[in-house]
Amino acid sequence: MLTLVIGNKNYSSWSLRPWLAMRHFEIPFEEVLIPLDEPETKTRILAHSPGGRVPILKDGDLTVWESLAILEYLAERFPEKRLWPERPAARALARTLCSEMHAGFTALRSACPMNLRKRFAWRDRGADVTRDAVRIQQMWGECRRRAQDEGDFLFGAFSAADAMFAPIVSRFETYSIPVDDTVRAYMDAVLSLPAFLEWKEAGVREPWVLEHDEVDEPEIAAE
Repeated sequence: MLTLVIGNKNYSSWSLRPWLAMRHFEIPFEEVLIPLDEPETKTRILAHSPGGRVPILKDGDLTVWESLAILEYLAERFPEKRLWPERPAARALARTLCSEMHAGFTALRSACPMNLRKRFAWRDRGADVTRDAVRIQQMWGECRRRAQDEGDFLFGAFSAADAMFAPIVSRFETYSIPVDDTVRAYMDAVLSLPAFLEWKEAGVREPWVLEHDEVDEPEIAAE
């Protein structure tokens, strides 16, 4: 049995990525949740991985840490699940977009931390955040135009690429970032995914509050 070590579901965007893929693709695993920013958090995480960060995947004697590496391992471990698009060109593009996401968009990620309990009105959060949001929508829009007849996700069927971008989708929703109809439809597909709804429901119920991930703004009611 695989073991996936994660952080708080309300806040831990990196943990969401492999968890969402494993749940959606029905890959059995045991979940170990370690609340972040607690006195024993670091010690508990280090007991699973020398990297000292979540998520962590354990498969027997093998330990894989870091979200994208976990997804790549799962794709090789369970090829029948088809975590990546089947066509080589689409698969290469999916990996390219995931790498760009993994290494970038720090302005948006910093200004708009993942918080599934909250909803805020749109506001100008600076040129760098706007630039990130525009680029992300370009990526999503282009993928959806290519795959519009193949399904509702970036490459038609749900893939590891959608798992990697799911926390960004949640940020767009939480912070009411304006989007066009194509992007809105894609966001709705991710936000209504049963696995995502399961994660969100658990996150909203969590008792922990991470003050550094709480934005000091008035909330608006979710639609």
